[in-house]
Amino acid sequence: MTPVLLLAAGKESAEVTDWAARIGWLVGLALFIALVYWLMREGWKWRGTLQSDLPALSTAPDEPGEARLSMSGRYHGSTTAGQWLDRIVAHGLGTRSRVELTLTDAGLDVVRPGATDFFVPVAALREARLDKGIAGKVLTEGGLLVVTWEHGDRLIDSGFRSDRAAEHNEWVEALNNMINKTETEGAR
Repeated sequence: MTPVLLLAAGKESAEVTDWAARIGWLVGLALFIALVYWLMREGWKWRGTLQSDLPALSTAPDEPGEARLSMSGRYHGSTTAGQWLDRIVAHGLGTRSRVELTLTDAGLDVVRPGATDFFVPVAALREARLDKGIAGKVLTEGGLLVVTWEHGDRLIDSGFRSDRAAEHNEWVEALNNMINKTETEGAR
């Protein structure tokens, strides 16, 4: 036998796992993840505090009128108009959710299961367009319906994605026609 084999035969195997060190690393990692989550939550609450001057959201009137258009899809959030990364979180506007949109003569009714519903009166609507992104959500060009509306003294962009993306063009046309009609009547 060679000397190397003799030495190896006489020794015992080293312990494969140091369980105390492994558990320590796992506890440390869990604490780090909890700290990061807590900091993100505090940042979200702080942003809500900064936006506390935003008035309460409107609710749909008792008689909104006949539905012109309706759409099922996703609500992706609201931002300050023209600043697609400046998310608005006050009054639940930052919460992503499923959405049922209904356009009536009175305005845009946004029903969100599990989140705060709101209503945008026709007088507050400013523009509708197709875009590719809004705070944390980027899609293909024209994959997002963005509605600009005025709330208090602030212009807000809200992003919606229909379950059937082909509907977006019809919504943009209907909303912009409604806005132009309202502006024309208001100018008289």
